[in-house]
Amino acid sequence: MKILVINCGSSSLKYQLIDMDGEQCLAKGLCDRVGIDGKVKAETADGRKAKFDAAMPDHTAAFNEVKKLLTEGELKVIHDLDEIAAIGHRVVQGGALYHESCLVTDEVKAGIASLNDLAPLHNPAHIQGINAAQQVFGMDKPEVVVFDNAFHSTMPPKAYIYPFPYEYYEKYQVRKYGAHGTSHRYVSLRLQELHPEFKKVIVCHLGNGSSITAIKDGKVIDTSMGLTPLDGFIMGSRCGAVDPSAVTFIMDKENISPMDMSDLMNKKSGFLGVSGVSPDMRDVEIAAADGNERAQLALDIFYYEVPKIIGGYITALQGLDALVFTAGISENGANVRQDICKQLEFLGIKMDYEKNEGLRGKETRLDAPDSKVAIYLIPTNEELMIARDTKEIVENMNK
Repeated sequence: MKILVINCGSSSLKYQLIDMDGEQCLAKGLCDRVGIDGKVKAETADGRKAKFDAAMPDHTAAFNEVKKLLTEGELKVIHDLDEIAAIGHRVVQGGALYHESCLVTDEVKAGIASLNDLAPLHNPAHIQGINAAQQVFGMDKPEVVVFDNAFHSTMPPKAYIYPFPYEYYEKYQVRKYGAHGTSHRYVSLRLQELHPEFKKVIVCHLGNGSSITAIKDGKVIDTSMGLTPLDGFIMGSRCGAVDPSAVTFIMDKENISPMDMSDLMNKKSGFLGVSGVSPDMRDVEIAAADGNERAQLALDIFYYEVPKIIGGYITALQGLDALVFTAGISENGANVRQDICKQLEFLGIKMDYEKNEGLRGKETRLDAPDSKVAIYLIPTNEELMIARDTKEIVENMNK
């Protein structure tokens, strides 16, 4: 069975075609700057690559580019679209409506749209992607939505309820939902395959957007992102958790609207805002090494906040069996993993620094022999998780 996995942004469409017989990615790519000056990058599993400009006024046009890439020309990997059994879509926000992946119906699309206020940058784009896929692939092609927050739905009320007047939870569902759930679920399931005995786990998904999740007996008990992916700790261009009064103070002093303030916190803060250099941690590290004090401050904030959250989650879990690193910064940054673990040594979390040195993107156990806690690098694979859910739902539909 071949599954096409889709992740639509407001002006982008990422895709992977995965053959579930062996769970191999056959082709992947990105249609970027949709509705602007379309850019396409694509590659196949056997190393064929393409990069070109294409007129893509909307997501339907982007899907048509994907169709051509998969079935025609030098990057062809299938003969026609009938070889694709189903399409799996990533959806950031399922709110309190959806606690697991499900088949796309008109009712489900309406439900996703009803949550637009909770993810204004994401959910509308996901709906565009679903509608565009239906136009290009037809209404008979099964489509599945996999919700990024669904894995976090096991959190207890004491973890997800904000101490506002309760009516705002009842009226508007204002609460912690979390994000990166598909990644956290994939990584925790992989760890469970390796070590079923590990019951108390913390997963650090560290990338341009970052989150940390505490998992007990396979269920999330807390996570660092909140109502939106803005909460938590310093990220590429997001500020993470700050005193809410600091937000209203700046809005008053600068005469900033709520939307402009949201833009400031999501796109102009974090590593970019503190360093003034870049939202990319690699650029910030280079600047800090060259003596840029603000760049060093941004790194200091990161290395202060991440271990602090891990320590809090150890308390919430009442212990820890395994600490897991995943996503771009974690997978490629040996120094990141090292600097975080060094601050946790007093808790008995000890890394084998020689084994960690130079390690990039390879599943590896990294704890020292005398460590009280297992330490792992497990590369994430959200697309495969989406494909697995899609396959299961389609197979059950056909029974």
